[in-house]
Amino acid sequence: MKIISWNVNGIRAVEKKGELQKFLQNEDPDILFIQEIKAKTGQLSTYLTENPDYLQYYHSAEKPGYSGVGAWVKKAWLAKSNPGGPPKVETGMPGWNDSEGRVLRIDFEKFIAIGVYFPNGGKSEAAWLEKLEFYEHFLGYVNDLRKTGRHIVWCGDLNVAHNPIDLARPKENEGNIGFRPEERAWVDKVVKAGWVDAFRSLYPDEESYTWWHMISNARARNVGWRIDYFFVDQGDLHKVKSAPHINAQMGSDHCPLALEMEV
Repeated sequence: MKIISWNVNGIRAVEKKGELQKFLQNEDPDILFIQEIKAKTGQLSTYLTENPDYLQYYHSAEKPGYSGVGAWVKKAWLAKSNPGGPPKVETGMPGWNDSEGRVLRIDFEKFIAIGVYFPNGGKSEAAWLEKLEFYEHFLGYVNDLRKTGRHIVWCGDLNVAHNPIDLARPKENEGNIGFRPEERAWVDKVVKAGWVDAFRSLYPDEESYTWWHMISNARARNVGWRIDYFFVDQGDLHKVKSAPHINAQMGSDHCPLALEMEV
């Protein structure tokens, strides 16, 4: 099974550039989670809503042109791996008003996959506090799901670099949003709870990033941050075969990241 997560920073824009089509042809994911679609479903083309190869699901933000997540499931893979039919799809989290379109969950017969776009938290003090609250609520949510005995994979844009190796200029960014002690401590808490950062587990010393500041041309200089992740339960880590960053893929200020694992 090959799952890919990609913050596209506007799904219509990445389609218009032809980069989404190129990406699908090159990578052929079984499941694709998308963050920051920045559109309502009524604004999307038939390629994005009635694709012949994929079932497509979206959870848009109430605010136009903002946030939103999506998931695509390959029909051919689903027929082999989920013979009971289409998966169950849920949006949001219990006890959380997900008006910003941040959480999309897909229940397959053998496992649960969740795509998330975590808040940035940089707009105001209130936004910062809400980010921390979202972090805690989400961790409680996936911990409770795991207690049901289901196998779970979750991924997306966490909007935090965990350790100094995860950004090109850690000293210059100490205390900045995305690298604050409180955010990094939350990722420590995630790991302590038995969730494994697939990329860092497989490639402990690799300096590779998933987001670059576009205005400063940081991508050409590879001055980036690793803020996009895949997490699996510690007990399922042996099923993970690879977790690469697809750095060559253009079209967004983020690159896609993949997870190949046995179901």
